[in-house]
Amino acid sequence: MTDLLLVAMASALAGFIDAIVGGGGLVLTPSLFAVYPQAVPATLLGTNKSASVWGTAWACSQYARRVQLNWRALWPAVVAALVAAFAGAWAVTQVDPAGLKRALPLVLVAVFAYTLARKDLGRAHRPRFVGRHEALAAAVVGTVVGFYDGFFGPGTGSFFVFLFVRVLGYDFLHASASAKLLNLATNVAALALFVPKGHVWWHIAPVLAVANVAGSLIGTRLALRHGAGFVRAVFILVVGTLIVKTGLDALRL
Repeated sequence: MTDLLLVAMASALAGFIDAIVGGGGLVLTPSLFAVYPQAVPATLLGTNKSASVWGTAWACSQYARRVQLNWRALWPAVVAALVAAFAGAWAVTQVDPAGLKRALPLVLVAVFAYTLARKDLGRAHRPRFVGRHEALAAAVVGTVVGFYDGFFGPGTGSFFVFLFVRVLGYDFLHASASAKLLNLATNVAALALFVPKGHVWWHIAPVLAVANVAGSLIGTRLALRHGAGFVRAVFILVVGTLIVKTGLDALRL
């Protein structure tokens, strides 16, 4: 019971972080591995996805009600992210991702430095594209990050947010709302692989899902109340933490 309480609390915190800017996997995944060290890694990853998909879906529904999204541009991106996540999951069975693990901290440092240097980045919502051009740009983002999520995964939500801000010109609030929709697609893609292979612990997944939704509820309300500036601040904090985490992981290779 103590173990379940610990991972449920971690799931709630993960849902809170995910709802604002992504990166909840920084909390729940290591917690599952720490509490259940003898478990098969794929099962822990599948159980993580089975919880986070509900928190992401809840956050997505709440953002959709309060933030005006360009659905015509986002639906092609959702399809692209879904297909690319499948492709990435297949690719990881063929190629060792060790090189990407070593390079990831450097990529995150670049994202972190660029965001800090551009004080106005993501504070105003000024889409750079319209019509088909916006849909194409969003689909490219969905393809690139979706493949990354299937192939490796850490920081997927944050990469979605950053690219929507940098490439499409969204503010951080609109970028986070859009990222939830695409992240939901990649989570569903992952579960489509994990569930048939039995890599979900159904005896704890519902508890983690409820906790994740509860955390997502709080995170979404804070993001909607405080706007793009708040989301930007959390984004910088999460990316900074990701740099430390992935840097330590790379040194252990």
